[in-house]
Amino acid sequence: MPIHKPLILIYRILHSIQHNHPSSFRFSALQFSSLSPHSWLSTPGKPLVKWPSLPDQPANPLPSNSAVISNPNSAIDVKFEASYSPNDLSTISSILSDRSVRPGAALEDALDRTGIVPSSSLLEAVFDHFDSSPKFLHSLFLWAAKKSGFRPSAALFNRLINVLAKSREFDSAWSLITSRLRGGEESFLVSVEVFVILIRRYARAGMVQPAIRTYEFACNLETISGTGSEGLFEILLDSLCKEGHVRVASEYFNRKREMGSSFEPSIRAYNILINGWFRSRKLKHAQRLWFEMKKNKISPTVVTYGTLIEGYCRMRSVEIAIELVDEMRREGIEPNAIVYNPIVDALGEAGRFKEALGMMERFMVLEQGPTISTYNSLVKGYCKAGDLSGASKILKMMIGRGFTPTPTTYNYFFRFFSKYGKIEESMSLYNKMIESGYAPDKLTYHLLLKMLCEEERLNLAVQVCNEMKARGFDMDLATSTMLMHLLCKMHKFEEAFAEFEHMIHRGIVPQYLTFCRLHDEFMKRGLTKMASKLQEMMSSVPHSEKLPDTYNQTPDSIRARRTSIMRKAEAMSEMLKVCKDPRELVKRRSPSEDAVFSANKLIDDIKKKANPGTV
Repeated sequence: MPIHKPLILIYRILHSIQHNHPSSFRFSALQFSSLSPHSWLSTPGKPLVKWPSLPDQPANPLPSNSAVISNPNSAIDVKFEASYSPNDLSTISSILSDRSVRPGAALEDALDRTGIVPSSSLLEAVFDHFDSSPKFLHSLFLWAAKKSGFRPSAALFNRLINVLAKSREFDSAWSLITSRLRGGEESFLVSVEVFVILIRRYARAGMVQPAIRTYEFACNLETISGTGSEGLFEILLDSLCKEGHVRVASEYFNRKREMGSSFEPSIRAYNILINGWFRSRKLKHAQRLWFEMKKNKISPTVVTYGTLIEGYCRMRSVEIAIELVDEMRREGIEPNAIVYNPIVDALGEAGRFKEALGMMERFMVLEQGPTISTYNSLVKGYCKAGDLSGASKILKMMIGRGFTPTPTTYNYFFRFFSKYGKIEESMSLYNKMIESGYAPDKLTYHLLLKMLCEEERLNLAVQVCNEMKARGFDMDLATSTMLMHLLCKMHKFEEAFAEFEHMIHRGIVPQYLTFCRLHDEFMKRGLTKMASKLQEMMSSVPHSEKLPDTYNQTPDSIRARRTSIMRKAEAMSEMLKVCKDPRELVKRRSPSEDAVFSANKLIDDIKKKANPGTV
């Protein structure tokens, strides 16, 4: 792939934006080796926007060779010899996409009628396309497990555990694990990786005690105790800290140290906790742990300094971070990308581009030099500042130095376009990415869909959803929620209901806010049967009933509150015209205003007593 393609497409889009010329783009036909042949980009005769033709360059459609499998979650295609028929993948995918088929016995019967012999590689390919449909994937695995000769791979088993835990189906995940721990040919499937997945998913769900118990359970297994348990302890700390439970992680760390002298925490455990305190914006706790390391003569590594520097940059203390670079050099530790990237990123975020470029030049003299993350940080900074010209110069610089832009690079441009509602520019950049052989990631589609939903472009939003599924990305909670809210807003109530129902069947629990909005609209429009069915579906799954403070059940309550405020304002205005006694105004205060007045009076009294000479 020629490296000048991305530069051409960015420059042309920028030229159109900066000169306010009406874009003249066109979408060319694309070929898919995916499930649905009906991609909106490949539909002839329906150009959305036009674009000046590129110089003659070879098209780079997605491969249709059955021996090549595309992993949609990676910027680079992972290629291996397929051990299954593409027709089997297409058949199973069609069944899972059929909204009349339910997970469980109905799905197993439909699969039995196909006569397909399942294999791990076939199921992994299905998982690539339906990773947000836990109930379907669980049923598919159980169906395959009943077939003689089927032997699940460790990779497939790990993916199933992750899909179930992601949707908080922890009981189903543990059922699969414990059945393998009883012995047999599949006991090897329960590895350290399985418990890493569970710990991370428990932490992300805010279930800190189950995460700790999972770690302790794993440490008692003969296959994991010893060296495996040390790495798992660090995973536990890292998972808790990343999800904001750093205090719990720190307390557990201290408890482990107090339990016996045999426990010697690694430098990595200290690094994780320091990073956790910085992420929680607890500067004093991070500094205290750093001083403790020095006191106990625990030698810091380049990762330790990188963690400190990233933390200070996150706290917008770039100058302290730069001082640490000099300190680590005095300690004989040479800086690398872990050290320089956070500084460049922080300077770019702050709009201090001259200093950021200067820091990158310092980085250039090192053997390793800037990485793709360094350039992406600058692109992000320029896009955030609205300087697309500066971002394009960084893009030119990185390409000139041999770096190929990633989906992350382009997503910063998509963020800018989404923020300002530049639909034509976004769709044109997307089209040029595809033409140049780049694979968008899930965030790309999220950004496009968010923008289209905000601009109420329903047809385009539905087409982007179809394009997303055609390229191997399953509709997840975020994309389905955005689409349902838009459908409801556009009074497409039956379509919104169908999407809600499909989410439930796939094992995705809709947000309670989404349920309330749909239910309120159905009741308001007299769609009582749909509202009742919606209530039944939501009651069938565990869910939180918390709502944002800004949410009101009905528009009538908004009007009532506004009327009340206006009446109070009018009454106060009339009183100010005629009232000369402040005590009369005091009587008009609401209880909340009285509390504020009392608090302010108390503060004034304290100040008078503390400084009697100043009054």
